[in-house]
Amino acid sequence: MAHVKVLCLFPLFLTVTHLFITGVHSSATFTMVNKCQQTIWPGLLSNAGIAPLSTTGFVLQKGESKTINVPSSWGGRFWARTHCTEDSTGKFTCATGDCGSGKLECNGGNAAPPATLAEFTLDGSGGMDFFDVSLVDGYNLPMLVVPQGGSGNNCTSTGCVVDLNGACPSELKVTSVGGENVACKSACEAFRQDEYCCAGAYNSPNICKPSSYSMLFKKACPSAYSFAYDDKTSTFTCTGANYLITFCPSPNTSQKSSSTGGQNQNEEPEDNNQSNNNVPSTINGSMVYDGAWDISSASSSTCAHVFRSPAMAGSIVMLTAICQLRHLF
Repeated sequence: MAHVKVLCLFPLFLTVTHLFITGVHSSATFTMVNKCQQTIWPGLLSNAGIAPLSTTGFVLQKGESKTINVPSSWGGRFWARTHCTEDSTGKFTCATGDCGSGKLECNGGNAAPPATLAEFTLDGSGGMDFFDVSLVDGYNLPMLVVPQGGSGNNCTSTGCVVDLNGACPSELKVTSVGGENVACKSACEAFRQDEYCCAGAYNSPNICKPSSYSMLFKKACPSAYSFAYDDKTSTFTCTGANYLITFCPSPNTSQKSSSTGGQNQNEEPEDNNQSNNNVPSTINGSMVYDGAWDISSASSSTCAHVFRSPAMAGSIVMLTAICQLRHLF
């Protein structure tokens, strides 16, 4: 009987070996939370050559959240559409971030600038996730990306929590039919000049430098991309993380990293009265959104992150096998 049990456990040891050699790859979860005072319509776009996700667009009422599973090695972007309407023919359009599909689902359509973007490449070089929040295509809403349960020297939150619409220079402003400031263009989008777009003769990090407009964005949102060659201060990396994307993060919340703790990722974190010293309260003398980093603690399930770590998953399986063998002798 003991020999039979040993034979039955042999595949388990093969699995352990496979885990340590190839690693464990599983999907990540992305949770989007709407803390704006209005309805938003998030859009999702996979990078070229990558299959679309199960949804490419949906609605989030004020206070709502939605979690989606994303396969390993996925890459793409998320953004929020605002001031959306559907006409008598059923055509769906948005004042900002419109993806041109004419429907709630973007179906492969990209965000029309200006729009605040969260960009991801999962399981990239060295098995790391690469992500950023970009204002290169302009800005429409405050956004914060918080990695949950991941690890790495540069695995930290990033975003733009300032309301740039109120402080946007007049030449970059986008207004609604009713006169509300709803978005702020990039200088590239507004002026279509190579020096602002890092195009043509300026298509080099040695030649294309920050403009006064991109510097305004950078001063307000130090960790966000402000122009095309803003990589050094704006790209972040994690291993084995899930991600919380908050639109219009709440003010005056903690800046602490979300790698430990037990609070549910969809719950409002405690106010630790720690403001973000890197975010100014004014830009060019104009009042701006006095938001701070909206960080929740680790995800609700530690196991979900544990099994995204090859070494940890292999160790758990090995321990299970040893426990089983102890019962044989």
